[in-house]
Amino acid sequence: MSEITNFRGEALQPAPAKAQDAAVEELMARVGARVRKARELKGLSRRVVSELSGVSQRYLAQLEASEGNISIGLLQRVAGALDMRIEWLVGADDPWSADTIRVVELFRQATAGQRAQVMATLSPEPPERMRAQRICLVGLRGAGKSTLGARASEALGMPFLELNREIEAHSGIPVNEVMAFYGQDGYRRLEAQAVDRVIATHDSVILAVAGGIVTEPATYNTLLANFHTIWIKARPEEHMNRVRAQGDLRPMAGNPEAMEQLRALLKSRAPLYQRADAQLDTGGKSLEDSLYDLLQLIAARGYDGSRPKDVSLQKS
Repeated sequence: MSEITNFRGEALQPAPAKAQDAAVEELMARVGARVRKARELKGLSRRVVSELSGVSQRYLAQLEASEGNISIGLLQRVAGALDMRIEWLVGADDPWSADTIRVVELFRQATAGQRAQVMATLSPEPPERMRAQRICLVGLRGAGKSTLGARASEALGMPFLELNREIEAHSGIPVNEVMAFYGQDGYRRLEAQAVDRVIATHDSVILAVAGGIVTEPATYNTLLANFHTIWIKARPEEHMNRVRAQGDLRPMAGNPEAMEQLRALLKSRAPLYQRADAQLDTGGKSLEDSLYDLLQLIAARGYDGSRPKDVSLQKS
C-alpha cells in the first residue's frame, strides 16, 4: 500500500490513541475551567445554574473539575443557563480576551451591507480575481456533476478534474480504502489538501466534488472563495435512478427506506448547497439540454474568463 502524505509530502498517519485521549482531556479541562469562570463572573452558585439548566449540582461540580465527560445536549443547557454560546466553551479562543470572538459577534449583528464592506476590506484580493477561471460543481451524487463537467470542459477547452480521483492519484489507493483505513476525518483532511493543490496548480479548471464536501465548513469556504460554484440539482428520484443506472445498486440494497433517507439528506443539505454562486436544475432534462443550460450560465456570468454577457447559443 502506498504511503499517504499531506500537501507538504509528510507522511499522514492515524492519530495514536494516547494523543486522542490527551486531546479529549485538554478539551474537558478547557470546558470545565470556562464553565466555572463564567459562573463566577456572573455571581451564580452551582445551585442556581443547576436549577436553570436542569443539570445536577454534582454533575456541574464534576464538569468544573474536568471529571465529567458531558454530552453536547447537557452542555448546551449549561451554556444557556450561563447566557453563553456553546462554541465559547469549547473553542480554542478565550471568549473573554480573544478579539476573534468579539469580531464574530459584531459580524453576526451587522447588516448585509456592513458585512460586504468587512469582507471587501479583509479579502486580500477581489473575489473574482481569487476565483480566476475555476468552476466547481457541487451537489448530491447522481446530479450529473461528472458527466456535465467533462462535457463542458470539452466545449470550453478547460481541464476537468474530479476531486476524488485527485485524492486517489495522490494517495495511491482507492477512496473507499482511504475511508476504511483513515476514517472520515482522514478522508476530509486529504480532501481539503486536494482542494488546495487544485487551487495552487490551476487557474482555469472545472472541478466536480463529492456531495458531502459542503458539510466541512473550512473546505467549503475555501471552495466558495476560490471557485465559481454551481449547485447541480435534481429531484431525489432522479438522483437515485442515475446512480442505479451507473450500475451501483448499493443505495437500495437491503434498505427499503433509502429513498426517504435520500430526501432527508437533500433537504438537510439544501441550505449549504444554496450558498453556491449559481444553481442548475437538471431535473427532467436530457443531457444535451442540461449541458446547453450549463454553458449558457457560465457564459452569462463570465465564469470562463470572458466578460459576463447575454447569450443566445444555438443548440446543436
